[in-house]
Amino acid sequence: MDVHKNLGCGFLEAVYEEALIMEFGLRNIPFEQQKQLCIFYKGERLKKYYVADLICYYKIIVELKALSSLTSEHEAQVLNYLKTTNFKVGILLNFGTRSLQYKRLVL
Repeated sequence: MDVHKNLGCGFLEAVYEEALIMEFGLRNIPFEQQKQLCIFYKGERLKKYYVADLICYYKIIVELKALSSLTSEHEAQVLNYLKTTNFKVGILLNFGTRSLQYKRLVL
């Protein structure tokens, strides 16, 4: 919320990601940025992979958006990341609106 409060809306997603990373550092929150997520089919690893914006505490997917609104496709994206990693919790953040939009998703 602090990132949105300071920057407001209108920037690119990459700007919010960089600011959020700075904030995580200030708060000693462990994270991985732009983490490749392997996808398996019938036990075989596919060549294609997902890339999660951030993973916090080694178990929470954080997906960032800077859009006028969120859709069910954005929620599906986070749910697919959760299925791929076997993580239980994902957070979808949208910095593209006047008020920060967020949604907690549980697999």
